[in-house]
Amino acid sequence: MSTHSLSAATSASTTGDKARLFFFAFVLVVVAEFIGNVSVPLGPAKIVLLPLLWALLMGGAWGLASKRLPPGVAVSTELQRVAATILQPALLLFIAKLALLVGGSLPKIAASGFGLVFQEFGHFFGTMVFGLPIALLLGIKRQAIGATFSVGREPSLAIIGEKFGMQSPEGQGVLAEYLTGTVFGAVFIAVVAGLIASLNIFNPLALAMGAGVGSGSMMAAAAGSIAAQQTPEVAKDVATFAAASNLITTTIGTYFTLFLSLPFTIWAYGRLEPLIGRTTSATIESSPALSADVHDPAPSLGMPGLVLTWVLVAAFALCGNWITYKTSPVDPLVLGGIAIIVAVVIVGYALYRLTGARLPAVVWVSLVGMVLTFPSFPGAAHIAEMTGKINFLALSTPILAFAGLSIAKDVPAFRRLGWRIVVVSFAANFGTFVGAALIAQFFMHKPVI
Repeated sequence: MSTHSLSAATSASTTGDKARLFFFAFVLVVVAEFIGNVSVPLGPAKIVLLPLLWALLMGGAWGLASKRLPPGVAVSTELQRVAATILQPALLLFIAKLALLVGGSLPKIAASGFGLVFQEFGHFFGTMVFGLPIALLLGIKRQAIGATFSVGREPSLAIIGEKFGMQSPEGQGVLAEYLTGTVFGAVFIAVVAGLIASLNIFNPLALAMGAGVGSGSMMAAAAGSIAAQQTPEVAKDVATFAAASNLITTTIGTYFTLFLSLPFTIWAYGRLEPLIGRTTSATIESSPALSADVHDPAPSLGMPGLVLTWVLVAAFALCGNWITYKTSPVDPLVLGGIAIIVAVVIVGYALYRLTGARLPAVVWVSLVGMVLTFPSFPGAAHIAEMTGKINFLALSTPILAFAGLSIAKDVPAFRRLGWRIVVVSFAANFGTFVGAALIAQFFMHKPVI
């Protein structure tokens, strides 16, 4: 076979694999939406399992079972990497929807006063306050710094990698947090957020601010669990405040973690380790394999692939919106609303590229969306009406379906970390959510809704 023929055959095979992956995600969305919300009572509290969680869990189970499945229905490791690549641009649709909510609610957000500003301190110090002491008590050493100075998303990897190197103990700690968050983060934060919301001890808007942890998938899961237990009007406000908080976390988070939370965590480690630190087998040995698991080259989608991704994920969301929220997918207002959301993403991403990627794409998409529904923008009310036909939870389900299909590839590395670092990661994620919610609750001075 000639080189040209081999290349064409490989390209066709890759296209066919991607088509199968999108079909798998569509199946997960349909099944998850038909399952719907399931409430699990826990004494005076309850956990609400949403369609987005079903999609995430079923996707992860599908990937883990793939070694025993026929090739046609298996999700190979390569397909899992493609799913992870699709996840990032797909999240921009969710960000666009939330930005369109935020634009019309900017006066209400401004009225929240210092709550939205100061709750960020809870996000960035809550991880250390809750996670570091537990890490030291479990016998984890300098890995605790990397695991607890933030929620360990991509910017945190870059910060630790530049300062300490990824093969350092600190590097292994942030990789542990990254992998644990990837595999379990959305499920864990959704369960915690839903459980705390059901206790009615926090203002739902304070919890919404806590949900903006700087991870799109985790924010979607937490905000969804909180919103599912509110009235429709309050649920809309929950999405709005979660989006505003997440935008602040995303934009200033890198600088905050670099100049405040990381130095403070290093200082706290130096003070606390001699007092409560233990030496056990929990100290994680440096493992180059962990870095390989995280930094395997991801396949490139290209601009046509990105646009196709946005269109298909939007179509899946339309289907979920129809199943759960009974909005006809052929209604002109519904079609117009989803088209506006896709257009916001395309314009925002184009601005991101035109400006040399100096600011994250999420910032540009958010700005475009907020401008369109800002009260003084021409036609803002009509745009808000059309995009309001698309429930933000319906957009979350296909996104977390791809997240679920992508996580099985990280399980081998996750197993090498041991249970102690998982406990620490959960404590850090719990801390960032509750810490921000506590500060927001203090400044809001509003009764529980």
